[in-house]
Amino acid sequence: MLIDTDKWREIFHTLQQHKLRTALTAFGVFWGIFMLTVLLGAGRGFENGVMETFPALTNYVTIWSEGATQLPYQGMPVGLKIILVPDDVAAIAHNVASVSFVKAQNSLGIWGGKPPYTVHKSKNGAFSVRGGFAEIERVEGLKIIEGRSINDFDERERRKVVLIGNRVREQLFAKDEQVVGAGITVNDINFTVIGVFKSLQQGNEQQVEEWMYVPNDTLRYAFNQVGSLGNFIVVPKTGLHARVAEEDVKKYLAQLHKVSPNDKGVFDSFNLQDQYDKIQGLFIGIKVFSWVVAIGTIFAGAVGVGNIMLIVVKERTREIGLRKALGATPASIIAMIMQESLFITAVAGYSGLAVGALLIEGIARMLEASGAHLNFFSHPTVDFGTAVFALAVLIIAGVLASLMPAAKAVSVNPIVALQDE
Repeated sequence: MLIDTDKWREIFHTLQQHKLRTALTAFGVFWGIFMLTVLLGAGRGFENGVMETFPALTNYVTIWSEGATQLPYQGMPVGLKIILVPDDVAAIAHNVASVSFVKAQNSLGIWGGKPPYTVHKSKNGAFSVRGGFAEIERVEGLKIIEGRSINDFDERERRKVVLIGNRVREQLFAKDEQVVGAGITVNDINFTVIGVFKSLQQGNEQQVEEWMYVPNDTLRYAFNQVGSLGNFIVVPKTGLHARVAEEDVKKYLAQLHKVSPNDKGVFDSFNLQDQYDKIQGLFIGIKVFSWVVAIGTIFAGAVGVGNIMLIVVKERTREIGLRKALGATPASIIAMIMQESLFITAVAGYSGLAVGALLIEGIARMLEASGAHLNFFSHPTVDFGTAVFALAVLIIAGVLASLMPAAKAVSVNPIVALQDE
């Protein structure tokens, strides 16, 4: 297909005659696409940063016994403190249909109390201990950087092994010292280090990295917590919201421990999926806001392009009339006006898209190169889908900008146009 060089030469000549007017008009479209790119890129960076605070498993619930009973029920007195016991775990797993995974978790030195005294050779410190289990890293948002995590065998055998945080490692071990396989004592009880973790949860990572994890049953038997459990980690079955499992487990625990269904202050919980859903809703709102603002700006720019094209049509009335008198078809007149309009919007829009993408990419590379970390902001990007959609918006804006001028050009009467001064 041959390129009509005369037509393009004519378009460039027309634009060069009014450089400032063309530049100011194109800037409206440029700014709209630029804003869209920057807003969406920054929004993605914000989303990435916030999502990094969530563990890999985002649909679990933590349930614990909170307060004493407030209502009498089935002969049980008011003021009874409910204690979660090991048998509750198996009972929930077998009798609550909405639950696919339930684990108990105890702790030492976290919810009040003094952290245990930990020693390695000549170094020591006080670090809190949490009960662990297989895949604890997915629940707690941990990254194993040395060794391994706790596994099923560690749990079954109640092995005296410990997974330590990176700050624990820094305080107890020399820089080049072998950590995995080393021995430490926690309140005079010997443990073997099996791994070191970093926290993926931004904001409180330093606190988490001062924790240690041992198999939960090991913790219970080693530190005199045999008869009680601290809390449950519950994951719903596939396809169910965590809220379903949360309510079912609470109801079952109330039934199991003879607590009135109306006594709402006994069992408390934290539902991570609810928090995750709220955050996702926030990001959807940010994206919608970005698109509304940017598209509004783009179409405002398109209106400017349309107004300029109307002026162009007015200025070229005699020329258009002469073209029609010489046999130019309405389609060729419309194509001429639309091509000029689309050219302005395309060049301005692609420039805005390119400059915005380069700016976002530059910020991402600067953050990566400097090693700087901004809480709740990470890896800003502009994805391919955004670019394609922006292209579609550009085309629509260009077409709309040309409709009225093209209609005006087609309606020109050749006889009247040739008489125009």
